[in-house]
Order: sequence, then C-alpha cells, then structure tokens
Amino acid sequence: MVGRSAGILLHPTSLPGPHGVGELGPEAFAFLDFLAETGQSLWQVLPLGPTGYGDSPYQCFSAFAGNPVLISLQRLRDDDLLDDEDLKPGKDLPEREVDYGRLLDFKRPLLAKACEAFRGGASPERLDAFEAFRSAQSAWLPDYALFAALMRTNGGVPWYQWEAGLARREPSSLEVARRDLAREVQGVELEQFLFFSQWAELRAEARDRGIRIMGDIPIFVSHDSADVWARPELFHLAEDGRPSLQAGVPPDYFSATGQLWGNPLYRWDELARTGYAWWIDRFRAVLALVDLVRLDHFRGFEAFWEIPGDAPTAETGRWVKGPGAPFLDALRDSLGSLPIVVENLGVITPEVEALRGRYGFPGMAVLQFAFGSDDPENGFLPHNFPREIVAYTATHDNDTLVGWWTGGVGESTRSPEDVEKEHARALAYVGGDGSAIHWDFVRTLHVSVADTVIVPLQDLLGLGSDARMNLPGRPDGNWRWRYAAPDLTPELRQRLRKLTAVSGRLPHQPQSP
Repeated sequence: MVGRSAGILLHPTSLPGPHGVGELGPEAFAFLDFLAETGQSLWQVLPLGPTGYGDSPYQCFSAFAGNPVLISLQRLRDDDLLDDEDLKPGKDLPEREVDYGRLLDFKRPLLAKACEAFRGGASPERLDAFEAFRSAQSAWLPDYALFAALMRTNGGVPWYQWEAGLARREPSSLEVARRDLAREVQGVELEQFLFFSQWAELRAEARDRGIRIMGDIPIFVSHDSADVWARPELFHLAEDGRPSLQAGVPPDYFSATGQLWGNPLYRWDELARTGYAWWIDRFRAVLALVDLVRLDHFRGFEAFWEIPGDAPTAETGRWVKGPGAPFLDALRDSLGSLPIVVENLGVITPEVEALRGRYGFPGMAVLQFAFGSDDPENGFLPHNFPREIVAYTATHDNDTLVGWWTGGVGESTRSPEDVEKEHARALAYVGGDGSAIHWDFVRTLHVSVADTVIVPLQDLLGLGSDARMNLPGRPDGNWRWRYAAPDLTPELRQRLRKLTAVSGRLPHQPQSP
C-alpha cells in the first residue's frame, strides 16, 4: 500500500445501466470519474470469474476466466459487433438488482451474435489480437472453453454427472468433443477475448486517473469448475468425482452450525510436489488484471477446517495444517513482491498472525465488528489499529451499516440484549446521535491511522438491509444489488471529497511529518 488512501468496494455487477447487470462500458467509466472526483484511489472488486450455482463470485466455473455477463453491449456496438436495435433495454430486467436467470436469457444470444459478427468481419489486426490472446492464455483457456461448451450441451449439470468418458477426461472422448463442439468452443474463447479486451481498456483508464484496482483471490475453487475437472489430481475427490473432503468453517459469529462451503480441499502434498505451479499460475493471472489482491480466508493457508465429504453441516470437522511458509515462499520466489492484503477475520490464531507478519502482508479490520464487547484491546477499534492495515466499515458478507443499526445483527447468534449493548458502545465511540450512523462510521475510519480505508458503496449511500450483497449461508438471493446513476448525487460527491481531503487521503496529498 502507498501512503494514506481511500477507496470504495463495488463489484462491477452492481454498476447501473440498461441491460440488467453492471457492464464494463460507459457506466464503469463514469464510476471511475466518481472515484477520481471524490479523491478515491482504490476500487475494490470481488472475483471476476463466471459465476455458477447461487451466482456467487466465490463459486466460479473458472479461477482464470472472466465473467462474460460483464461484457458491455454498448462497446460491442461501438466495435460494429452489434446493431442499435440490440442496445434496447432488456425486457423485464430490473434496474436495481440482477435477475441472473432472465439476464442470461437476454444476454447470451447477443454475445453469440457478437461472436458471429467477429468471425465474419473482424479486421486482420483484431484477428491477430485474438490469436495472440489464445496463445497467451493457453495454460487454461482450452480446458475452460471445452468445459463451458460441454456444460451448455449437457444442460448445465455438474461435470461429474456427464458421460463417464468426459467426466474422467479420457483422451478419446475429449478428442471427439473438441471436434464436435469446435464452433461452440471458439465462441467461448471469443467471449473471453472480448471480456479481457474490455477489462484491459477499463483498467488502463483507471491507471490514467491514478486509481488502483484491488481484486480478490478466493482460497478455494468451486467443485463444479474447469479447474477441478481439468486437474482432479490436485483435489480430494472420491471415485465418483464428488469431494471426499470439503471446505468450510466451524460454528462462529455468523452461524451456529458453521459454514459448509462444499469446495473440495486441495491435495497440498501434490501441489507441493509441482512447486505450487497451479497456484503460481493463478496468482499471475489475477495480477495481470488488477494492481493488488485481497487473499481470501488467509487462515486456511496456516490451518484449514477439514470436513468429511458426506457431512451435512460444518460442525463435524477438524483443523489441519496448511501449506504455510513454503507455499508463500514459492509464490514470492516466482512472482517477486506480492501486493497482497490478507483476509484475517474471524477467530485468528497467533500462528496465523505470525505467518502474516513474516511476509509483511497488511490485514483487515471491520469497524462493524468492533463493539461486540467492552474490551478496550479489541483489534477492530480504531485506537488499536496499526498503520499498515486496510480498514472497512463492512465487507460484502456483512449487513449494511444502516441495516445493522436499524435491524440488529440478524445473522449472528447474539441476543437482543447483546445487540442493544453493542449499538450503545458503537454510538459512544463514533459520536453523533445515530441518525446518520453510516457517516459516523465512515468519518471514524477516515480519520484513523489506518493507511487504507475502504467503504462499500451501500454504506456511503446509507442503504438498508435490502441492499446487502451477501448473507453467508443463504443459498440464493445474494449478489443481486445494483445502484442507479442518480444515487451518486452532487451532495454525496462533495461530502466524500471533503472528508477524504481533511483526513489526508487525497492522492498525492502531502503528508504531515
């Protein structure tokens, strides 16, 4: 991290626009304008991959691919790959949330049309660029493109339910599939080329404005993914392809039965044998898209919760030592300095903090977690912050501040009396009368010693629980929230800019000695 800075957490799907989901088009560039105007120098996004079950960016079909629903239809029209008629707002698509089912029905045919237009009319320079992209991404793109084509032709069922020869990747079956689905495979490759091209232009514009983008690397990958299908030897799988050991966390603040994520656990012994090559490739791919990354569930690299594959909840499990320093050494030796912020929330042991400290990775603090007790040593209280920390009002897994304030801590195991005490401590700490609790929290973080402060856009807007991004443990209805362009009012822009300035967080603002 570089000096004092401020930023906003907003996943691109939450951007406004007429086509049912945020896109990498004019609205994304307008958001960059908003960030620059208000003095923000960081834009944090969630994982950018193609989402699967539950629409979660933490359960993607690939750890390397981009999400084609983010492709801007307007920019496809600018490239003569679509017509004006195609840019009409999606029928019955809501403005302030993403309806993923209807969105896919609307957008997939338009992406297919754009790919056909590219095949038939792209310039020699664009065709050369596409071939260069295919070559540069050859470590993952062929497997993902075939996986995605097979998934569509198999009605979306998981790969381990495909015909046995394809599920087990028998060479003769794969050869037949590549031949029979050649056009579909190329269509997936073209979608990825369009995504990566649009993202590169957006990122270049962010750099021109002095804005860094923070990405996100989930520790685990989805079971139903090209990653697991293509490299089953790296994961704990049963004979039928299902996880023999799965990931999650034990009972905690969020859930009395823990969280059962369902991701297959890694065979870290096999990864170590290869010098952690797959993980190095994964980091290299993400760092080609963003400037720094939030490394999700960092404690799992020191020790992870191992749950039997057939367990109904996360209560039955055990802690197992993770790859630790040898893994991080391999990353650093291959990639050099690692621009990582580690997610070290929850019950964190001294061993986890020692591992983080060994590499100097900044950790995270969430102000919403600061008031659950009257312990003055609570590490989430700003007076206990070290400078080298990334401080949040809340994360994508929390209720919004206004939702938390007006409705209690509904996802926790705390009693109403505990919630009342928690709110009283918060009000005593941040000041104000509670009528604008979100600004009280934002101001408290901005004037803290934390080098970096990031606020979800929902908290800047003062929105309630209906704007929440994710409720851990809820199987559907998450990841849907969007804002509308008029929400970023002149008053909001002025207030945020002023706070960013007086707290010394404007880019290139001279610092006090």
